[in-house]
Formats: sequence, C-alpha cells, structure tokens
Amino acid sequence: MGDLPPGIAYLIQRSPRILSPPALTYVVLRFLESAYDVPVSAGLLTLGMVLSLPLALTISVMWDEFYIRFDAAKRGAVLPPRVGDPYPGSLGALIKGIKTLKTAYPGDGFEELCEKLGGYTFNRRILFENRIITAEPEYIKAILATQFDEFEKGPEIRYLFHPLLGTGVFAVDGELWKFHRSMTRPFFSRDRISHFDNFDRHAEDAIRQLKHRLREGHPVDFQDLIARFTLDSATEFLFGNDVGSLSGGLPYPYYVTATGPSGGASSDGHPASRFVRAFSEAQSITSFRMRFGVHWPLMEFWQDKLKKPIGIVHDFIDPIVGEAIKRKREAEARGIVEKDRDDETLLENLVNSTEDPITLRDEIMSLLVAGRDTTASALTFTVYMLAEHPDVLRRLREEILRKIGPQRRPTYDDFRDMKYMKAVINETLRLYPVVPFNIRISKKATTWPSKTPGGKPFYIPANTRTPYGVFMMHRRKDLWGPDALEFDPDRFLDDRLHKYLTPNPFIFLPFNAGPRICLGQQFAYHEASFFLVRLLQNFSAISLAPAAQPPGSRAPADWAQDKDARKAKEKIRPKTHLTMYVQDGLWITMQEVKPGEEVGV
Repeated sequence: MGDLPPGIAYLIQRSPRILSPPALTYVVLRFLESAYDVPVSAGLLTLGMVLSLPLALTISVMWDEFYIRFDAAKRGAVLPPRVGDPYPGSLGALIKGIKTLKTAYPGDGFEELCEKLGGYTFNRRILFENRIITAEPEYIKAILATQFDEFEKGPEIRYLFHPLLGTGVFAVDGELWKFHRSMTRPFFSRDRISHFDNFDRHAEDAIRQLKHRLREGHPVDFQDLIARFTLDSATEFLFGNDVGSLSGGLPYPYYVTATGPSGGASSDGHPASRFVRAFSEAQSITSFRMRFGVHWPLMEFWQDKLKKPIGIVHDFIDPIVGEAIKRKREAEARGIVEKDRDDETLLENLVNSTEDPITLRDEIMSLLVAGRDTTASALTFTVYMLAEHPDVLRRLREEILRKIGPQRRPTYDDFRDMKYMKAVINETLRLYPVVPFNIRISKKATTWPSKTPGGKPFYIPANTRTPYGVFMMHRRKDLWGPDALEFDPDRFLDDRLHKYLTPNPFIFLPFNAGPRICLGQQFAYHEASFFLVRLLQNFSAISLAPAAQPPGSRAPADWAQDKDARKAKEKIRPKTHLTMYVQDGLWITMQEVKPGEEVGV
C-alpha cells in the first residue's frame, strides 16, 4: 500500500472493522425478514446499517469505560480527574489545538487546567482514548525509573516515529533498544568527549562568519549559525568527517535580497542546508501527527506530507552510509580487518556490526537528533537569555576571562571549576528544556501512588498514552519557588538549590532520567560551554534584533497581556517538534571585543 494515498490506505487497513457492523446489521435484518416475516424496507435497512457504526463505537467505548473502572476499583484505585469536553472524542479540544497551533505558547492553559482539577495529573480522552498527562515529578520518576519496566515507547509511538527515525535508538524498545544503547555508550566516555579539537575548529569557523556578517552591518540568525556548528561537530564526531554546513554561508535577514547587498551567497542551495530544513520539517510533521495517533492519515488523506522532506533527508544520509560500507568492504578485500581502534568513529563501529544501510541510516538519524538538535537548542536559548539579561552575560564573561583568559582554549578540567557557566546553562534548560514534552505508553495496567495521605492511587490502564511535560514541571512555583518564571542562574548556586532541587532531583530533567537517560549529556554540556567560552572571548555584548525577526515569528501582542505568565516576557516565539526551537530563527547583533579591551566590572 506504499503508493496509495495515506487516507485510502488507512481505510483499507481498517475495512474489516468499519464494514463488520453494517454487514452484521444487514445479515440480522435479512434473517429476521426471511425467518420471522419481519418487514424490512430499504430505508430501514439503510438506516440500520448507517447507525450500526456509531452504535458499535458507543458500545465499544462504554465497555472499555466499564472494564477500566471495574479493574481500577478492584485494585482500590481511581482514574485521574478527567477533562470535560462537550464534543464526542474531545474533538472540541483537538480542533481548538489545531487552530491555535501557530499562535499558541507551549503549555498554554496547562496551569489553569491543573488549578481547576486540583493537581498536575489528569486524564484527557482524545478520540475516545485515555491520555494520562502529568507534570508531577513523582509520576515522571515512575515512568522513567522506578516503574521503567511497565512503560515503553510502545507500538503506536514506534509506528508514528518509524518514517522519521525507523528503528533508531529513540524509536524502539526492548532488546533492540539495548543493542543500540550498548553500541553507542563507549563513544561518550570521558576520553572520547574530552578532546576539543573538533569543537575548536568549527567554533573558529562559525565565529569568523559571525564577525564577517556583523561587520557587513547585518544581524545574524544565531539559531541557524549554531545549528550549522553543531551539525558539523556532530558529523565529524560520528562519521570522522563533517558535512561542511558552515561552508554554505549564513542567511541574511528577510528584508535583504537573497544574495545581499555585498554579494554574499545565500545558503539555501547547500546540501547540508537543505538537509537541516527538511529534517526540521519532518520533525514538525511527525509531532503534528502524534496529536492524532494512528488516525493521522485522515489529516493527510490524499498526500503524505512527510514523503518529500524525508526523501531529502535520506538523500543526504544514504551516501554517507554507503561510503562507510564501501570503505569497510575495500579494507576487507585487502585483508585488513580493524575493530575496536582507539580512533574508530561511531559509524565505523556500527558498520562492523551490520551492513544493512537502513539500520545504519536509522541509527545515524537518531544520533543526529541527539548530537545536533539538543545542543543547538540549548545554545540558542542560552544566547537569547544572555541578550535579555546583560548582567548575567557580564558575570559569565567575567568568569570566562578569570578562569581561562581572553584567548586560551578551554580544557575539560576548566569546566569543572566554572560553576556560573553550568548554572547559566542549567537555568536555560530549566525554562527552555530541549525536549519539553515526551511520552510513554503503559505496557500493562498499573497504579501511581496517591499524592494525598490516605488517598487512593491513580489507575493507569494498559496500553495508555502517558505524556509528561518537563516544560511545565520546570516552571512550577510550588517546586521551584515563587520566582520560578524568572531567569536567575543563581538558583543553582544559592540556598534555593538545597531548598528545592537537592531534596527532589526529579524536578529538573533536562536530559531525561532512568535507564534511558541521555548518554550524550556531558558531550552537550561541554560543547555548549566550549562555544560560549569562544563566543564571549570574542564578543562583549549581545542584543536582539527585533527588526530582523520575520513579522510572523514575533511574539504576539496578546502574550504581553498575560502578566502572570512567562510568555509576557518573550520577544520571540518558542516552538516545539521533537525538540524546542525559535520560530524563524533568533536574530541578534553583537559587540565585538576590541584589541586590549578589558572585561567590565
């Protein structure tokens, strides 16, 4: 069915379930007519067959409701409070979410809903299926750690992620996940991530291009710049050679012609630039599909929107994989078999385990999400916060110049002493976590302990989606204090650290937790820290360039009316697909350090 439109394929696959009620109705009515002389007109027959579908759905939903409540009562548990919706299948909430997708702020309405329901865990039935949504650290801990074996990505998530990530580590469970995990773990050891030649080479290139564009008198899209830096760094780390995305040049602001007044080339035609755009589009489409679960084909009935961007992604990745397989076979033909070399790249290691190009491509794409998108997101929002908080920038630059100096390259050991650097990055990840929303599916019926003394535990039905919102949890005032919505790196250094985070470490999960905790978190911290050092050795001030921000991606005026929310302070539009990003880029200007300039005090 690969060539059929998604909607047609969806209907064919479900035709037995769709046709069974009308067919059964037809047989029963005809039997009554022939056996008992019950008059059945054509109109009655048609009406019965048409009504059989909603009747069968109603019976199925009611039976499911009855069984779940019966099983919950048997366990002495209750379902989390349910969000009401006057429309069947919560279609009202689903349609509203689609309509506000372009203008909504991440997590909009969540806090108000939790206040109304009396807690940070609730049940939202979408398309007649339970979705137990939580921003409660104890329940997120259960999903990720203490009840890890009871939750998984599950068949539905694997189905939704398969076109994008295939059988890569982020889209699988069980033994296949363990295999991928064991293959990649050795490449994130301290020895592997403490050599900064890769970072330095690409940071120097990125900063050189940044200076050149600013000297032309144009703002720079820092998100685009840093995405190229992390892509080149990640591909060199993973493949042994970078893809040269920085060589494609930087984009100009939207109001400048494609080539710019100085004749600078646009980056749009560079293969790596096409890959980055296509990969981001593919992630957005996949994220949108997750709202509808297995029913997404009904929203793309005649055309698979993922087909074009994922084709561009595959065209970019497949030659890299093919070349790695070719090199291995040529070496074997010459009688050279090299395994477990100290300088072996991750791709070479994977090729020694399998030559299946699809498996290799899937794993590479998962690792690119981990190695490129996560650090790019963290650095983009860190620079956004530094632009908005010049006092923080000044203190961070003071620490850099005091610990490292104006020119020296930082070392692995330097970062252990740079407490304010770590605090700035952590505070950014608190307010703008790289993966703001995630999801697991319950493998079997289970319970979560009650939050109230003597209360009944929450019942989680089998095969139920359990989305969890790190984004909302990181901003809860009851977990982080009354200033939870403020950007203040000192909360990771002063008494607030011991008051809030130390006794409850699961309130801060920038890199997930439990057995599936991000293997590359230290790689990400060091890459982000390294780039910030090099950046602030060369620049002393950062400012947003609102005129360069495309009008459609500026913060809507009505956000400023919500004085009690973080979005009132935003100057850009944070958006999410698999990771968090800034819509249409983060456009900034920077003040270059002059020769002999001293750090301000």
